[in-house]
Amino acid sequence: MINIQQMHHVAYRCNCAKETAEWYQEHLNMELLVAISEDRVPSTKAPDPYMHLFLDAGMGNILAFFELPNSPKMGRDTNTPEWVQHIAFEVKDRDELTAAKAELESKGIDVLGITNHGIIHSIYFFDPNGHRLELTYRSGTPEQMEELKRVAPEMIEEWSVTKKAPKHAAWLHELEFSDDNES
Repeated sequence: MINIQQMHHVAYRCNCAKETAEWYQEHLNMELLVAISEDRVPSTKAPDPYMHLFLDAGMGNILAFFELPNSPKMGRDTNTPEWVQHIAFEVKDRDELTAAKAELESKGIDVLGITNHGIIHSIYFFDPNGHRLELTYRSGTPEQMEELKRVAPEMIEEWSVTKKAPKHAAWLHELEFSDDNES
């Protein structure tokens, strides 16, 4: 039986490894942990030079990027809305989220939110590669989280048949938003 301990890393593509490492260090205080560069891909043996960098996302979590200079220019999946694919990082509480929003805005970054999702509150912005980022803090009670876990299988089953939003957890967004933004 597979026994996952934690997520080791998630990897995304970047336009420039140096710019990306510096941006995450400056804006999100992530330490550069490791840089690996090869002329051949270890798993496939393909001749494709790359720079692979690993950033400390806290608590043993790692965010990684690949710069691929011989590949076509980086794009995004235009069939998927921008708000869907994103990387979310957790902060301690509302005060830290509010301070992070102010700090990012003071550095010229456009920030959407604070958005109230009932059990979390979030802000959204983009890195220099076009990846959407989210900073969030947990605000849900243990009872709310248990109820969401309880109804999750029923919701997925209903969705698989109807492709319409099940109402089991509609209470999440019936709460008054702190602003009019939605993710």
